[in-house]
Amino acid sequence: MSGLKRKKMGKRIRFSLFALVATSVAAAPLRAQLVREDKPSQAPQGKGVAQKPEAAAEQPPAGKRRISQEIQLTGEQLWSDTGIDVQPGEHIAVTASGKMRYADAKEDNGPEGIPRGFKDLLRILPFNGAGRGALMGRVGDADIAQPFLLGVHRDVVAPVGGRLAIGINQTDDDTGDGTYKVHIEIYAADPHAAYRVARQVRDISGVDANLFSKIPRHIADKEGNPGDMVNFLIIGSESAMQKTFTNAGWVQVDADVAGTVLHGILESISKESYLTMPMSPLYLFGRPQDYGWAHAEPLKVVASRNHLRIWKAPFDVQGQTLWIGAATHDVGFE
Repeated sequence: MSGLKRKKMGKRIRFSLFALVATSVAAAPLRAQLVREDKPSQAPQGKGVAQKPEAAAEQPPAGKRRISQEIQLTGEQLWSDTGIDVQPGEHIAVTASGKMRYADAKEDNGPEGIPRGFKDLLRILPFNGAGRGALMGRVGDADIAQPFLLGVHRDVVAPVGGRLAIGINQTDDDTGDGTYKVHIEIYAADPHAAYRVARQVRDISGVDANLFSKIPRHIADKEGNPGDMVNFLIIGSESAMQKTFTNAGWVQVDADVAGTVLHGILESISKESYLTMPMSPLYLFGRPQDYGWAHAEPLKVVASRNHLRIWKAPFDVQGQTLWIGAATHDVGFE
Protein backbone atom coordinates (compact mmCIF):
# COMPACT_ATOMS: atom_id res chain seq x y z
CA MET A 1 0.00 0.00 0.00
CA SER A 2 2.83 2.40 -0.85
CA GLY A 3 0.39 4.79 -2.54
CA LEU A 4 -1.62 5.28 0.62
CA LYS A 5 -0.67 7.64 3.35
CA ARG A 6 -2.42 9.67 5.99
CA LYS A 7 -2.46 13.42 5.81
CA LYS A 8 -1.26 14.76 9.14
CA MET A 9 -1.52 18.13 10.75
CA GLY A 10 0.72 18.11 13.79
CA LYS A 11 -0.17 20.35 16.68
CA ARG A 12 3.01 22.42 16.64
CA ILE A 13 3.48 23.23 20.29
CA ARG A 14 6.66 24.97 21.37
CA PHE A 15 8.97 23.10 23.68
CA SER A 16 7.02 23.89 26.83
CA LEU A 17 6.05 20.32 27.61
CA PHE A 18 2.76 19.24 29.05
CA ALA A 19 3.36 17.08 32.11
CA LEU A 20 0.81 14.88 33.84
CA VAL A 21 1.09 12.60 36.83
CA ALA A 22 -0.76 9.34 36.12
CA THR A 23 -1.36 8.23 39.69
CA SER A 24 -4.81 6.86 38.89
CA VAL A 25 -7.53 6.88 36.25
CA ALA A 26 -7.88 10.30 34.66
CA ALA A 27 -11.46 11.53 34.35
CA ALA A 28 -10.83 14.93 32.83
CA PRO A 29 -9.52 15.66 29.31
CA LEU A 30 -5.73 15.61 29.17
CA ARG A 31 -5.35 19.37 28.85
CA ALA A 32 -3.87 20.93 31.97
CA GLN A 33 -0.16 21.71 31.79
CA LEU A 34 0.67 20.36 35.22
CA VAL A 35 -1.87 17.97 36.66
CA ARG A 36 -1.90 15.68 39.66
CA GLU A 37 -4.85 13.73 41.05
CA ASP A 38 -5.13 13.87 44.81
CA LYS A 39 -5.80 10.18 45.34
CA PRO A 40 -6.83 7.03 43.41
CA SER A 41 -10.36 7.28 42.17
CA GLN A 42 -13.11 5.65 40.22
CA ALA A 43 -13.41 6.93 36.68
CA PRO A 44 -16.78 8.43 35.78
CA GLN A 45 -18.63 7.60 32.61
CA GLY A 46 -18.45 9.76 29.53
CA LYS A 47 -15.71 11.69 27.77
CA GLY A 48 -14.35 14.34 30.01
CA VAL A 49 -17.50 14.76 32.11
CA ALA A 50 -18.91 12.66 34.91
CA GLN A 51 -22.54 11.67 34.58
CA LYS A 52 -24.83 10.46 37.32
CA PRO A 53 -26.43 7.04 36.98
CA GLU A 54 -29.84 7.13 35.30
CA ALA A 55 -31.53 5.80 38.42
CA ALA A 56 -30.27 8.81 40.37
CA ALA A 57 -30.80 11.40 37.63
CA GLU A 58 -33.80 13.00 39.38
CA GLN A 59 -32.00 13.34 42.71
CA PRO A 60 -30.49 16.81 43.26
CA PRO A 61 -26.71 16.92 43.74
CA ALA A 62 -25.45 16.76 47.30
CA GLY A 63 -23.66 20.12 47.14
CA LYS A 64 -25.25 23.50 47.81
CA ARG A 65 -27.00 25.16 44.88
CA ARG A 66 -25.40 28.49 44.06
CA ILE A 67 -26.91 29.45 40.67
CA SER A 68 -30.34 28.99 39.07
CA GLN A 69 -30.86 30.48 35.64
CA GLU A 70 -33.12 30.10 32.59
CA ILE A 71 -32.00 30.63 29.01
CA GLN A 72 -33.87 30.46 25.71
CA LEU A 73 -32.11 29.15 22.59
CA THR A 74 -33.37 29.76 19.06
CA GLY A 75 -32.66 27.55 16.08
CA GLU A 76 -30.05 29.78 14.48
CA GLN A 77 -27.80 29.71 17.54
CA LEU A 78 -24.95 27.22 17.52
CA TRP A 79 -23.46 28.27 20.87
CA SER A 80 -24.71 30.68 23.51
CA ASP A 81 -22.67 32.10 26.40
CA THR A 82 -24.56 31.51 29.65
CA GLY A 83 -22.49 34.03 31.58
CA ILE A 84 -21.89 31.32 34.20
CA ASP A 85 -18.40 30.43 35.37
CA VAL A 86 -18.08 26.97 36.90
CA GLN A 87 -15.33 25.40 38.98
CA PRO A 88 -13.87 21.90 38.52
CA GLY A 89 -16.08 19.31 40.23
CA GLU A 90 -19.21 21.46 40.32
CA HIS A 91 -22.47 19.90 39.11
CA ILE A 92 -24.21 21.37 36.07
CA ALA A 93 -27.86 20.28 36.27
CA VAL A 94 -29.87 21.08 33.14
CA THR A 95 -33.53 20.55 32.24
CA ALA A 96 -34.70 21.54 28.76
CA SER A 97 -37.96 21.65 26.83
CA GLY A 98 -39.17 22.88 23.46
CA LYS A 99 -39.27 21.82 19.83
CA MET A 100 -37.09 22.35 16.79
CA ARG A 101 -37.82 21.60 13.13
CA TYR A 102 -35.28 21.30 10.32
CA ALA A 103 -36.44 21.90 6.76
CA ASP A 104 -35.26 18.48 5.55
CA ALA A 105 -36.52 16.58 8.62
CA LYS A 106 -39.70 14.51 8.63
CA GLU A 107 -40.85 15.67 12.05
CA ASP A 108 -40.09 17.97 14.97
CA ASN A 109 -37.40 17.09 17.47
CA GLY A 110 -36.77 18.05 21.08
CA PRO A 111 -33.55 18.69 23.03
CA GLU A 112 -32.69 14.99 22.72
CA GLY A 113 -32.06 15.51 19.00
CA ILE A 114 -32.89 13.52 15.89
CA PRO A 115 -31.72 9.87 15.95
CA ARG A 116 -28.78 9.39 13.60
CA GLY A 117 -29.26 7.02 10.70
CA PHE A 118 -27.13 5.70 7.87
CA LYS A 119 -27.84 8.71 5.61
CA ASP A 120 -26.64 11.00 8.35
CA LEU A 121 -23.25 9.34 8.86
CA LEU A 122 -21.29 11.90 6.85
CA ARG A 123 -22.75 14.92 8.63
CA ILE A 124 -20.04 16.25 10.96
CA LEU A 125 -21.59 17.75 14.09
CA PRO A 126 -19.97 19.48 17.07
CA PHE A 127 -20.89 16.43 19.19
CA ASN A 128 -21.12 13.37 16.97
CA GLY A 129 -22.22 11.11 19.80
CA ALA A 130 -25.70 12.66 19.66
CA GLY A 131 -28.21 13.54 16.97
CA ARG A 132 -28.75 16.75 15.10
CA GLY A 133 -30.63 19.31 17.16
CA ALA A 134 -29.58 17.87 20.54
CA LEU A 135 -28.85 20.28 23.36
CA MET A 136 -25.17 20.23 24.32
CA GLY A 137 -22.80 21.99 26.71
CA ARG A 138 -19.18 23.09 26.83
CA VAL A 139 -16.91 24.38 29.62
CA GLY A 140 -13.86 26.52 28.96
CA ASP A 141 -12.03 27.77 25.89
CA ALA A 142 -14.04 27.19 22.72
CA ASP A 143 -10.93 26.11 20.79
CA ILE A 144 -10.11 23.17 23.07
CA ALA A 145 -13.19 22.40 25.19
CA GLN A 146 -14.98 19.15 24.36
CA PRO A 147 -18.78 19.40 23.94
CA PHE A 148 -20.96 17.05 25.98
CA LEU A 149 -24.60 16.01 25.67
CA LEU A 150 -27.23 17.67 27.84
CA GLY A 151 -30.45 16.59 26.11
CA VAL A 152 -33.73 16.88 28.01
CA HIS A 153 -32.24 16.35 31.45
CA ARG A 154 -28.65 15.81 32.53
CA ASP A 155 -26.45 16.29 35.56
CA VAL A 156 -22.78 16.50 34.62
CA VAL A 157 -19.69 17.29 36.65
CA ALA A 158 -17.44 20.02 35.26
CA PRO A 159 -14.06 18.42 34.46
CA VAL A 160 -12.33 21.80 34.37
CA GLY A 161 -13.12 25.35 35.38
CA GLY A 162 -14.31 27.95 32.92
CA ARG A 163 -17.25 29.65 31.25
CA LEU A 164 -20.28 27.46 30.54
CA ALA A 165 -21.78 27.63 27.06
CA ILE A 166 -24.81 25.73 25.77
CA GLY A 167 -25.61 25.06 22.16
CA ILE A 168 -27.58 23.16 19.56
CA ASN A 169 -25.86 20.22 17.89
CA GLN A 170 -25.90 21.40 14.30
CA THR A 171 -23.51 22.63 11.62
CA ASP A 172 -22.60 26.28 11.17
CA ASP A 173 -24.87 26.65 8.15
CA ASP A 174 -27.80 24.74 9.67
CA THR A 175 -30.87 26.44 11.11
CA GLY A 176 -33.71 24.91 13.04
CA ASP A 177 -37.14 26.52 13.35
CA GLY A 178 -38.09 26.69 17.01
CA THR A 179 -36.78 27.35 20.51
CA TYR A 180 -35.52 25.48 23.55
CA LYS A 181 -36.12 26.69 27.08
CA VAL A 182 -33.16 25.64 29.23
CA HIS A 183 -33.11 25.74 33.02
CA ILE A 184 -29.59 25.59 34.48
CA GLU A 185 -28.62 24.99 38.10
CA ILE A 186 -25.05 24.94 39.40
CA TYR A 187 -24.27 23.00 42.57
CA ALA A 188 -21.08 22.98 44.60
CA ALA A 189 -18.79 19.97 44.24
CA ASP A 190 -19.85 16.92 46.23
CA PRO A 191 -17.32 16.49 49.07
CA HIS A 192 -18.16 12.77 49.28
CA ALA A 193 -17.68 11.98 45.58
CA ALA A 194 -15.94 8.68 44.79
CA TYR A 195 -13.38 10.48 42.65
CA ARG A 196 -11.52 13.80 42.62
CA VAL A 197 -11.27 16.08 39.64
CA ALA A 198 -7.64 16.63 38.65
CA ARG A 199 -6.32 19.92 39.91
CA GLN A 200 -3.82 22.23 38.27
CA VAL A 201 -0.56 22.80 40.14
CA ARG A 202 2.25 25.27 39.56
CA ASP A 203 5.05 22.73 39.41
CA ILE A 204 5.92 19.06 39.76
CA SER A 205 9.02 18.07 41.66
CA GLY A 206 11.74 16.92 39.26
CA VAL A 207 10.10 18.43 36.16
CA ASP A 208 12.48 21.26 35.39
CA ALA A 209 14.96 22.62 32.87
CA ASN A 210 17.46 19.88 33.72
CA LEU A 211 14.90 17.22 32.78
CA PHE A 212 13.93 19.01 29.56
CA SER A 213 17.59 19.19 28.52
CA LYS A 214 17.68 15.37 28.38
CA ILE A 215 14.70 15.10 26.01
CA PRO A 216 15.03 15.56 22.24
CA ARG A 217 12.75 18.22 20.82
CA HIS A 218 11.58 16.13 17.86
CA ILE A 219 10.83 12.53 17.11
CA ALA A 220 12.35 11.17 13.89
CA ASP A 221 11.93 8.54 11.21
CA LYS A 222 14.30 5.60 10.82
CA GLU A 223 16.73 7.69 8.79
CA GLY A 224 16.89 10.36 11.49
CA ASN A 225 14.83 13.00 9.68
CA PRO A 226 13.06 15.14 12.31
CA GLY A 227 9.29 14.93 12.58
CA ASP A 228 6.65 16.07 15.05
CA MET A 229 7.64 17.81 18.25
CA VAL A 230 7.68 16.10 21.61
CA ASN A 231 4.83 17.86 23.44
CA PHE A 232 3.81 16.02 26.61
CA LEU A 233 5.14 13.97 29.52
CA ILE A 234 3.41 11.47 31.79
CA ILE A 235 4.82 10.45 35.15
CA GLY A 236 3.54 7.18 36.60
CA SER A 237 3.51 3.42 36.32
CA GLU A 238 2.81 1.61 33.08
CA SER A 239 -0.56 0.37 34.31
CA ALA A 240 -1.59 3.85 35.49
CA MET A 241 -0.61 5.31 32.11
CA GLN A 242 -2.69 2.67 30.29
CA LYS A 243 -5.73 3.29 32.51
CA THR A 244 -5.42 7.02 31.98
CA PHE A 245 -5.93 6.64 28.24
CA THR A 246 -8.37 3.72 28.09
CA ASN A 247 -10.74 5.34 30.58
CA ALA A 248 -10.61 8.59 28.63
CA GLY A 249 -11.81 6.76 25.50
CA TRP A 250 -8.47 6.18 23.74
CA VAL A 251 -7.69 2.95 21.90
CA GLN A 252 -4.27 1.28 21.88
CA VAL A 253 -2.93 0.92 18.35
CA ASP A 254 -0.61 -1.81 17.08
CA ALA A 255 2.53 -0.52 15.39
CA ASP A 256 2.64 -3.50 12.99
CA VAL A 257 1.45 -2.21 9.61
CA ALA A 258 1.53 -5.43 7.61
CA GLY A 259 -1.86 -6.63 6.39
CA THR A 260 -3.96 -4.12 8.30
CA VAL A 261 -4.08 -0.88 6.30
CA LEU A 262 -6.43 -2.17 3.60
CA HIS A 263 -8.69 -3.72 6.22
CA GLY A 264 -8.94 -0.38 7.99
CA ILE A 265 -9.76 1.50 4.80
CA LEU A 266 -12.50 -0.93 3.78
CA GLU A 267 -14.11 -0.76 7.19
CA SER A 268 -13.40 2.87 8.02
CA ILE A 269 -17.09 3.49 8.60
CA SER A 270 -16.53 1.65 11.88
CA LYS A 271 -15.01 3.59 14.76
CA GLU A 272 -12.96 0.64 15.96
CA SER A 273 -11.48 -0.28 12.59
CA TYR A 274 -10.33 3.25 11.83
CA LEU A 275 -9.00 3.93 15.30
CA THR A 276 -6.94 0.76 15.38
CA MET A 277 -5.33 1.33 11.99
CA PRO A 278 -1.62 1.11 12.76
CA MET A 279 0.74 4.02 13.12
CA SER A 280 4.06 4.02 11.34
CA PRO A 281 7.02 3.50 13.69
CA LEU A 282 8.81 6.72 14.58
CA TYR A 283 11.88 7.00 16.78
CA LEU A 284 12.97 8.62 20.03
CA PHE A 285 16.04 7.64 22.03
CA GLY A 286 17.00 5.44 19.06
CA ARG A 287 13.95 3.16 19.15
CA PRO A 288 10.32 3.10 17.90
CA GLN A 289 7.40 4.03 20.15
CA ASP A 290 6.43 1.72 23.00
CA TYR A 291 2.74 2.63 22.73
CA GLY A 292 0.41 4.17 20.20
CA TRP A 293 -3.00 5.58 21.18
CA ALA A 294 -5.84 6.91 19.01
CA HIS A 295 -9.01 8.82 19.74
CA ALA A 296 -11.91 10.21 17.72
CA GLU A 297 -15.57 11.04 18.15
CA PRO A 298 -18.09 8.41 16.95
CA LEU A 299 -19.03 8.84 13.27
CA LYS A 300 -16.35 11.50 12.77
CA VAL A 301 -13.58 8.95 12.54
CA VAL A 302 -13.78 8.73 8.75
CA ALA A 303 -12.68 12.36 8.60
CA SER A 304 -10.19 12.68 11.41
CA ARG A 305 -8.32 10.89 14.15
CA ASN A 306 -6.19 12.18 17.00
CA HIS A 307 -3.26 9.95 17.78
CA LEU A 308 -0.10 9.93 19.81
CA ARG A 309 3.03 7.90 20.36
CA ILE A 310 4.65 7.27 23.72
CA TRP A 311 8.17 6.20 24.65
CA LYS A 312 9.41 5.06 28.05
CA ALA A 313 12.30 7.36 28.93
CA PRO A 314 15.72 5.82 29.71
CA PHE A 315 15.70 7.86 32.95
CA ASP A 316 13.12 8.47 35.66
CA VAL A 317 11.79 11.39 37.69
CA GLN A 318 12.64 10.92 41.36
CA GLY A 319 12.13 7.17 41.13
CA GLN A 320 8.97 7.33 39.04
CA THR A 321 8.64 6.10 35.45
CA LEU A 322 8.66 8.85 32.84
CA TRP A 323 6.73 8.53 29.56
CA ILE A 324 7.44 10.94 26.73
CA GLY A 325 4.99 11.52 23.91
CA ALA A 326 4.20 13.28 20.67
CA ALA A 327 0.58 13.92 19.70
CA THR A 328 -0.63 14.56 16.15
CA HIS A 329 -3.94 14.84 14.33
CA ASP A 330 -5.05 13.00 11.18
CA VAL A 331 -7.24 15.10 8.91
CA GLY A 332 -8.14 12.33 6.45
CA PHE A 333 -6.73 9.99 3.84
CA GLU A 334 -4.68 10.88 0.80
